[in-house]
Amino acid sequence: MTTDTIAAIATGLSNAGIGIVRISGDDAFSIIDSIYKPKSGNKILSKENSHTLHYGYIVEEGQMIDEVMVAIMKAPRTYTRENTIEINCHGGIVVVRKVLETVLKHGARIAEPGEFTKRAFLNGRIDLSQAEAVCDIIHAKNELMLKNSLNQLRGTVLELIKDLRMRILRDIAYIEAALDDPEHISLEGFDKELSEHVQEESAVIDQLLTESRNGKIIKEGIKTVIVGKPNAGKSSLLNSLVGDERAIVTDIAGTTRDTLEETINLNGIILNIIDTAGIRDTKDVIEKIGVEKALKNAMDADLIIYVLDSSTNLDENDEVILNLVQNKKTILLLNKSDLEQQISYEDILKKTSHKVISISIKENTGLKELEKAIKEMFFEGELSFNEDIYITNERQRESFMSALESLKLVNGSIDAGMPEDFYSIDLMNAYESLGKVIGENIEDDLVNMIFKEFCMGK
Repeated sequence: MTTDTIAAIATGLSNAGIGIVRISGDDAFSIIDSIYKPKSGNKILSKENSHTLHYGYIVEEGQMIDEVMVAIMKAPRTYTRENTIEINCHGGIVVVRKVLETVLKHGARIAEPGEFTKRAFLNGRIDLSQAEAVCDIIHAKNELMLKNSLNQLRGTVLELIKDLRMRILRDIAYIEAALDDPEHISLEGFDKELSEHVQEESAVIDQLLTESRNGKIIKEGIKTVIVGKPNAGKSSLLNSLVGDERAIVTDIAGTTRDTLEETINLNGIILNIIDTAGIRDTKDVIEKIGVEKALKNAMDADLIIYVLDSSTNLDENDEVILNLVQNKKTILLLNKSDLEQQISYEDILKKTSHKVISISIKENTGLKELEKAIKEMFFEGELSFNEDIYITNERQRESFMSALESLKLVNGSIDAGMPEDFYSIDLMNAYESLGKVIGENIEDDLVNMIFKEFCMGK
């Protein structure tokens, strides 16, 4: 890998109290020595103790750029395991950029997105699953995602992988040793023992993959589409969930002509909500396009919230919607429960097996039940982050799937009475697939692609 010295702004580029310019590499100390002037005395930072903070100025050709606090950290006890400097300057956009320009002028180059974390990975400080957890922490949209990412950053995935790979490696070593020295090491009865080992390892991976569904929802949110007839209360529901008047609400049927998208955090659950045009048979060309978009969005949804106006009777448009949601994850909301009812709770239960909740958006009742229903529908029990691991990364998930498939092939070979060297081939494939989760033996192009997803300065 390259050993040149990199630098970047590590804080958001906006007016703030403090801005941080980070430097990492062999020349980090020679660069700071050339641009730092202490408040008093002749202090040279490269000669100071590691992990200390120093007050002074950044200067260029005798001119003060800014008053700063400089943190010095000497390798290998740093984020990148390289010499690292963090210049804490005032947070104005102009001054932070000027400090960075001064650093670059004295020998550093601008860091690529994620390059500090990439160096931490390449220098062995963290594995790839931990590096990806760093990115997830930065982009976390809710507390559940943050806790899950912090869990992975502590090395929970790494420790799990180490344990699984050690078990697999022991079986490979035993088979190879027995094949090389059959007089002293017997494989008689080992197929039964190996089958038990493989089943245990497969169960661990299978559980991870099952719960990865929760992980995907935690990270990306639930694609939620609100459907119903005109004036059922769809837009009012969206406004109530968002907590703002995002959608125009009137008594005129067909007010919503197009889709309106919002992302909300419902007590830790991210809902990517699409409010759609009311579904009905219409001759209005524009409204008809809106209805078609509503139907298409409903087909692609993870969750459909079907809002019915319980103060009016069901009609043929309701029948269309009921058929549409028949095989989809759906929650039916009987809205306007504060008015005289034309559709009873019991009436609608006769027509659907979906969850039905009686609500009044006007009176703000029933929304807590909706939240509870969504949790029960999408999550396997209560989410706990004390020890649980939720795989949110598709690259990791594919590697676990590959490992599980290889272990299944081992059991298939055992059941078919195949020679023991067949076991070793598939066991090694499982071992290597698990290694890819933590970044062993993966291509440089993939590594580069992963770290390009990071923000600048991290």
